[in-house]
Amino acid sequence: MSEPSFQDDVINELGDDKLTEIAGLLGTDATGARDTIATTVGAMTGDLQQKADTDDDDGHEVRQAFAEVSEPPLQGVATLGGGLLSGGIMAGVLAKVSKPVAAAVSKKTGIPAPTVARVIELLIPVLLAVFAKRAAGKGAGAPQASGAPATGAAPGAAPGGGGLGDLLGQILGGGKK
Repeated sequence: MSEPSFQDDVINELGDDKLTEIAGLLGTDATGARDTIATTVGAMTGDLQQKADTDDDDGHEVRQAFAEVSEPPLQGVATLGGGLLSGGIMAGVLAKVSKPVAAAVSKKTGIPAPTVARVIELLIPVLLAVFAKRAAGKGAGAPQASGAPATGAAPGAAPGGGGLGDLLGQILGGGKK
């Protein structure tokens, strides 16, 4: 039994209406849209993984964004006007990588970069939803910090081992090469 790829999860989360909208934007059929989405999502997750592996400000920001995604969702009134799907660190990280990813996908596919950028804009909320679903489904086995809630530090993140790094690989589906 094989697990669906991250790209498959994104395409499934999109649904037929958004897939048709993206196909129209690209001037192609559903198969062409799926191929472009898979290429774009692969480039984005690859860029995120690469950044997460660095020990600079970008790497810290990406790891912090994945820590935010892996935390349980807020319940009740606290979710009004906020929460992961309305923004958060991950949305900002995805927005930052969108321009270089659009350029790379454009170069690879021949689709104009502004068109790819528009596809990415449509994909960001879907990516956030898939990240959250994967984190919720896989995060149960992730080590937890002490009972206190995290205040800016990545929960369970120890430099160089387990915890968040494993979760990152699980969420992106690229844990083992």
